Amino acid sequence: MNTQSDNNPAIRLGFYASLSLAIITLITFGFAMTALPNSGSFCIVDCVEYPYLDTLSEYPGDYLWMPLAMLLLVAYLVHTGSLHSLASERYKIFSRIGLAFAIMAALVLMLCYFIQFSVVPVSLMKGETEGIALLTQYNPHGVFIAMEELGYWMMTFSFLFMAFVFSNKSRIENAIRWIYIIGFVVTVIAFAMISFKYGLDRQYRFEIVIISIDWLVLIINGILTGLVFRRAWK
Repeated sequence: MNTQSDNNPAIRLGFYASLSLAIITLITFGFAMTALPNSGSFCIVDCVEYPYLDTLSEYPGDYLWMPLAMLLLVAYLVHTGSLHSLASERYKIFSRIGLAFAIMAALVLMLCYFIQFSVVPVSLMKGETEGIALLTQYNPHGVFIAMEELGYWMMTFSFLFMAFVFSNKSRIENAIRWIYIIGFVVTVIAFAMISFKYGLDRQYRFEIVIISIDWLVLIINGILTGLVFRRAWK
């Protein structure tokens, strides 16, 4: 990575963004684990059935993690932009592509979470239920799940290209590189296995897997890249 003195603002920003990303992602992960929808493949008792209109009792508990996830995405964009600014000229092409995938991921997921948080509950409160079945998070093959899968796929691709920003010159950078690559490979394998077994009827299975992988990568590499930025800052 390029750590010349004229990049000090990017180094400082990257340091704070990396640690903020790790902390926010960890908190969001905790909230999300308490809000697994009581429908679809993981529901055992008292499951919500189509058209998923009897879900107001789950508000606001099942929605609290979404504003946190949007804040996570802001930190993720700033973090990725900081990595791009520090990439050496030789590897700028990879960081530029990684940043482009990060922007796409953030855009898709921001829309997904903002619409779910701002539209679905109030529509149910007012009895405006037409089309809600397709939008709600409780539909295991609805728009919400599809947008999440797409958004986190874009995030996974950003990891793959950002991996090449880091060299093998230090143990920390080498670890960051391999965590990004392993995250991508495990996601591809998981998607292939789940799709082979369930076809298009993946429901929440792959969505939970890809979110878990991506968030773990963000937590671990958020801490490790924070150490890289800190060393460069000193």
